Amino acid sequence: MSFSQLYTVFLLVAALCILVGSCHSRSNDALDDPAIAVGQRLAEKHCNTCHLFVEPGALNKDTWTKHVLPAMAPNLGLEVYPGGHYYAGRNAALSYDDWQKIVAYYQTLAPERLDASQRSVATEENWAVFSLELPRCDTFQTAMTTLVAVDTISHRLYSSDALRSDITQWDQQLRPGRFKQLRSAAVHAQFFRDSDRNERGVFTSLGTMRAADISRGDVINLQITDRQAKDSSTIYTDLPRPLQSVAADINKDGLTDWIVCGFGHLRGGLYWLKQQPKHQFTKIPIREVAGAVQAIPGDFNADGWPDLMVLFAHADEGVWLFLNDKQGGFTERNLLKFPPVYGSTSFQLVDFNKDGKLDILYTCGDNSDFSKILKPYHGVYIYLNQGDFQYKQAYFYPINGCTKAIATDFDQDGDLDIAAIAFFADFQNNPEESCLYFEQKKSLQFRPHALPVNTYGRWICMDVNDFDQDGDADIVLGNFSKTFIIQKELKPKWDTHLPLIVLKNKTR
Repeated sequence: MSFSQLYTVFLLVAALCILVGSCHSRSNDALDDPAIAVGQRLAEKHCNTCHLFVEPGALNKDTWTKHVLPAMAPNLGLEVYPGGHYYAGRNAALSYDDWQKIVAYYQTLAPERLDASQRSVATEENWAVFSLELPRCDTFQTAMTTLVAVDTISHRLYSSDALRSDITQWDQQLRPGRFKQLRSAAVHAQFFRDSDRNERGVFTSLGTMRAADISRGDVINLQITDRQAKDSSTIYTDLPRPLQSVAADINKDGLTDWIVCGFGHLRGGLYWLKQQPKHQFTKIPIREVAGAVQAIPGDFNADGWPDLMVLFAHADEGVWLFLNDKQGGFTERNLLKFPPVYGSTSFQLVDFNKDGKLDILYTCGDNSDFSKILKPYHGVYIYLNQGDFQYKQAYFYPINGCTKAIATDFDQDGDLDIAAIAFFADFQNNPEESCLYFEQKKSLQFRPHALPVNTYGRWICMDVNDFDQDGDADIVLGNFSKTFIIQKELKPKWDTHLPLIVLKNKTR
């Protein structure tokens, strides 16, 4: 076993120890108490009905008792009153006494605090293969960027903003031009040429940033010409907080359909927007549960029909495979499952070990719900494909509040590197982790570089593409500069007006 493999094993064991609590003897002693042992069995029974069971060591004591358990109690039919008091009515899934045993189990075994300070390898703060380029524009407006997307057809850059609900087009010199007003901010874009060779962009707008069941999201189809959008049409509207729309001809009828990830809040789903012969769209639910974040189409079982691999990130978190049944539906299979405290944020299918099979690059770090604390299991993970849709974790690097990672060969040495951002980074103690570049030196051995950009913005979105057309991959970062701050008394030390930056690759 190589040093890197041994080191990865060490990290995985350390993370597991943190997750289940640092003191096994204390846990064993507590579980000798019959009431605590019963509380564990009750928690495993009832919590597993909605999501993967969460060990007490995953969160600290205060977070469990003051935030998470009061938020979970209504799902079991209990009423919650001020001061941490509960009432189990006639329709509750368990009695008041049983609920108190669950509370006692978590309260007894949860640590006072989590150790979120561990790091895999000391990062080097430098620019690596990149140089910084800033927009040529007045920056007096507050930056609330929700989208950055490189258009590889016309080689322009697009962004959107939550305050203004518009799309801005940026040229190669990063000069902005107002492009299109929307009902709400865009969060995803896909570019293509239509049958008449016109360039088009399909933009997905969220509807609302609020964690609420408000269905005002849109999928908009725009014809793109020089500095303006023409021939605008709405593919679908009133969607539950959609985060992404991707093209796929699901039924192989020659018409482009769209797969929409409707994250929603308590309600949402993965939807197939099926195109009809008269170019209208019908919404067909594929998996109607909240939390759909990202879908990747592909023929994963090599039968000639498009399938889907999808990340869900709310309660029942994980990666699901949807195999096309060739009859207008899918068969569903869960590939990876994560606890609900992970806050899954992104995934990518890439071949890290060059064995011809697609592996999974995964990130977790959404930290805006009921457990707003730094978590040592947030970060970047690699799951290697073992064949037959089996995946095994092979790499983990802890990053507080990790939001997205994209792998490509940035330095063009023949292997995959990784760029990662963290919207919920530890800005008080380690702001450098908000943007990291992982240079792969040997197989699954990475040298992390902290790119010195944390004073320019707080990065919520990222795109990687060859923006300047010189043959290597550049990085674009979008700055969502205010709100969603979880660290008490944190005052932004980043620029609150700069909408985006470009990290130009200097390899070529």
